[in-house]
Amino acid sequence: MIRIGVDVGGTFTDIILERVAGSDRQVVVTKVPSTPHDQSEGVVNGVLKVCALAGVEPGAVDAVFHGTTVATNMIIERAGAKVGMVTTRGFRDILHMGRHKRPHNFSLQFDVPWQSKPLVKRRDRLAVTERIMPPDGSIEVPLAEDEVKQAAELFAKRGMDAVIIAFLFSFLNNEHELRAKEIVRSVLPDAFICASSEVVNTIREYERFSSAAMNAYIGPKTSAYLRNLEGRLRANGVRAMVRIMQSNGGISTVENASELPIGLLLSGPAGGVIGGRWTGEHCAKDNIITIDIGGTSADISVIEGGELRIKNPRDTEVAGLPVLVPMIDTDAIAAGGGSIAYLDPGGAFRVGPRSAGAVPGPACYAKGGEEPTVTDAQVVLGRMDPEHFLGGDLTIDASLSARAIEKHIAKPLGLSVEKAALGILKIINNNMALAINANSVAKGVDPRNFSLAGFGGAGPLHSVSLAEAIYAKDVISPVHPGITAATGLLVTDLQYEYTQSTLIVLDKASKDEFARVNAVLQDLKARADKQLDADGIPAAQRRFRQVAECRYVGQGFELRAEIPDGLLNETSAKAVIDHFYDVHKQVYGHAFRDQSCEMVTVRLIATVAVDTLTLPKLDKGGRKNPEDAVMYTRRTVFDDGSSLDTPRYQRGKLLADDIVEGPALIIQHNSTTLVPPEWVARVALHGDIVIAKEGAR
Repeated sequence: MIRIGVDVGGTFTDIILERVAGSDRQVVVTKVPSTPHDQSEGVVNGVLKVCALAGVEPGAVDAVFHGTTVATNMIIERAGAKVGMVTTRGFRDILHMGRHKRPHNFSLQFDVPWQSKPLVKRRDRLAVTERIMPPDGSIEVPLAEDEVKQAAELFAKRGMDAVIIAFLFSFLNNEHELRAKEIVRSVLPDAFICASSEVVNTIREYERFSSAAMNAYIGPKTSAYLRNLEGRLRANGVRAMVRIMQSNGGISTVENASELPIGLLLSGPAGGVIGGRWTGEHCAKDNIITIDIGGTSADISVIEGGELRIKNPRDTEVAGLPVLVPMIDTDAIAAGGGSIAYLDPGGAFRVGPRSAGAVPGPACYAKGGEEPTVTDAQVVLGRMDPEHFLGGDLTIDASLSARAIEKHIAKPLGLSVEKAALGILKIINNNMALAINANSVAKGVDPRNFSLAGFGGAGPLHSVSLAEAIYAKDVISPVHPGITAATGLLVTDLQYEYTQSTLIVLDKASKDEFARVNAVLQDLKARADKQLDADGIPAAQRRFRQVAECRYVGQGFELRAEIPDGLLNETSAKAVIDHFYDVHKQVYGHAFRDQSCEMVTVRLIATVAVDTLTLPKLDKGGRKNPEDAVMYTRRTVFDDGSSLDTPRYQRGKLLADDIVEGPALIIQHNSTTLVPPEWVARVALHGDIVIAKEGAR
């Protein structure tokens, strides 16, 4: 069995290959420059490179798992499809009005993205006659099929790439939506067409319409990208099955991802969180704050008790637009190795959000970049050695880093180049520490009880500084820090989720209401089984979770509570209510246990466990500052401004239970781990490194 994980970042594409032959296991990792003009080019380059390094033929690869930012970039850049909308007469402006929220209550210059940059222009939202009524989904006004056809013909004249069908109360009865979809498809057979009830079959018209619009906006180009990727792989001899990482942390087939690309909006960050949790398991730590620092951005998430945190529906948005799909709770900030340092028009010293990216990259890359970046600061301070950058695969010029910092920062501020470089790192670290606190402290999590797992190419260089800033108890540097997001692709499960809004007050529900919910759950399971049958998954490998999205009666949004296996009845409903109270207490700090609990939506999560990546155990070492792992000693500047002769350790020569006392740099191909003075690094059984303050081990 040969499997490859590929994660595309803004600067580099990370690749990991695992080959299993009986009891023999081989793991090979590498990086290649990302290709923003067409991500599939970098993916294929990386797959071919890792195959060559591992000595395997591309045709021998069994599976390729891929995390992509194609969909996300499309939304951020507003480079999606031309979308038309067919909706209920009188409701064409739901997408414009939204919830009447002000993103910034006291700003006179705030931007409302659903108005200033709508996914569907007003002229392309066409209303037709029809009406579904609550609470039972009865048809009050039949669908005017001739109006739907006329709308489709107008879309054809306007050259629409995609069309959404979004009718009022379709989550109760989607008969009209599905019929309208058939009519539109007969006129526009090549367009990307989706019904809102097929994207998210839940209550709340605005959020459902917005989610459908998002799905259609990214649909044509995302599906084209996935087809192109498969084609490129086949053309290069790779005949493996391709699976795509989803925002919820599961993997999906290319076919499903092409139909519902909205599930890929946080595909990239999800792999890193999964990889961080897996690393924590190796180190016997289940409370982890992950920070994935690449060249362009840093993604932050909190794992408590080994459980991934899924965003509440009220928080699931991308680029300011709501999307009602499950997402791992991550925060992304524009902070990475490529973040550009500059003086703003007022003379303030800033770092980011602009990034040098892969092209031209930091100044030290000698590819035309002239502005100083975080990477350039690390080079100037002696924390990245030119001859060992990416294992020597990428040549960098330290003099260009010094020149860029001197010209743009040091001279204008009257600082030395070193102090200017330290300033760059202090600013970027402070930005990241504030973002970590917003994702942890602000949500009731005490970082003092958590380990900070820093990964991505730049993560281990910043981890200790960030841990000190947020008072984390220790730091984890994974075995392959720069490849952790790709590693996560090989340790996650195949996963599908199905939803249906079903409103009942749980503590007052009748037998008929329980029967209605159970019928919905059975229908959702049948849909899941149909998809898993198509994937060829044996019934014995399938696992199902039932989730109720609950609220107090009249509350605005819901929280997730587990439904015990089996049918919903008075006993299991009590368990759901108790779980909802507990979650509400955790999230909001209080719970009204004497108030009624209303279930709004039921969700079925179908998972299939896949073979997980297994790393070999290291030989036992137990040595202190092992001399045979020392490559050389070189001057390095630390956060307090001290300049110290610092040994460089070759990570591949460290053994289990080896101890490295700071100051030290631990070097490997895809990253460098910084161990400052008064900190001690200990090598775990599989090669992960745990770094703790001296005396706190």
